[in-house]
Amino acid sequence: MSDRHTVGVVGARGHTGAELVRLINGHPSLELVFAGSRELTGEAVPGQEGLRFEWIDPDGLAKREADVVVLALPDGAGDPYVGVVGPGTVVVDISFDHRLDDDWVYGLPELFREKLRGASRIANPGCYATAAQIALAPLVDGVDGVPAIFGVSGYSGAGTTPGPHNDPDRLADNLIPYKLIDHNHEKESVRHLGLPLRFIPHVHPAFRGLLVTAHVPLGRPMSVDELRARFDSAYAEEPLVEISAEIPELRDGAGHLGVIVGGFEMSADGRNAVVIAAEDNLLKGAAVQAVQNINLALGVPEFEGLIG
Repeated sequence: MSDRHTVGVVGARGHTGAELVRLINGHPSLELVFAGSRELTGEAVPGQEGLRFEWIDPDGLAKREADVVVLALPDGAGDPYVGVVGPGTVVVDISFDHRLDDDWVYGLPELFREKLRGASRIANPGCYATAAQIALAPLVDGVDGVPAIFGVSGYSGAGTTPGPHNDPDRLADNLIPYKLIDHNHEKESVRHLGLPLRFIPHVHPAFRGLLVTAHVPLGRPMSVDELRARFDSAYAEEPLVEISAEIPELRDGAGHLGVIVGGFEMSADGRNAVVIAAEDNLLKGAAVQAVQNINLALGVPEFEGLIG
């Protein structure tokens, strides 16, 4: 086992935590050594013989050893844990807490890969922010105005704590808009793209899957062929970004490891582009991206445990 890297997950009960455990279980270079969950304490960790969920508070984490600690905790809950982890341990924080923090590396590999190699403190991006930035990045130098992003996600994005945004009865035959101003994923997208934008999220009755439609004002006319060519060029070497000639739908992203980008359209004057991106909010929007970041931080091939 000496060639394997040890990983501990704090907050393994949630939807993202469960996906992380599953991906780590199948990863040839990673070994799960603890999984923290107050609610599941004592229960067997799926796919791990002899390993059980346990409640790990910050004092408990200070006594544990792992090459990587993944914090899959609610926003605002992680700093006491970060404070007890030594500088030689990689910390990947799934929450929003450090996505605007210059002392942490923002973990969107397709845009910031080189900064992530060997990093010890990584802020995993939000699910909407991942799709939005992938949809906008190839156009940043041509934007003139403020792009508008319409987002829809399955209700797993609302977490496991019961509420109106993950209530199947309320969501049935329904679409719920929420956090219409200053959503955290808008803030991080603005910060890391260096571009103002407006984002309006909605919750859909599906459990998982995410879709963003980006309306992008341009400073000069552009043809649909040029629009598509920019994306083909930007993501030609990115195995987790698929460029599609079709219009992606929310269900196309569900269960998909990466981001599907398509629906390329242009207004008659060539000054307003539309780009659509679909992903799984729990995979590329969270757990798959965390594994990419772990791999890059440890010097493991980036897509090991994910592709092939």
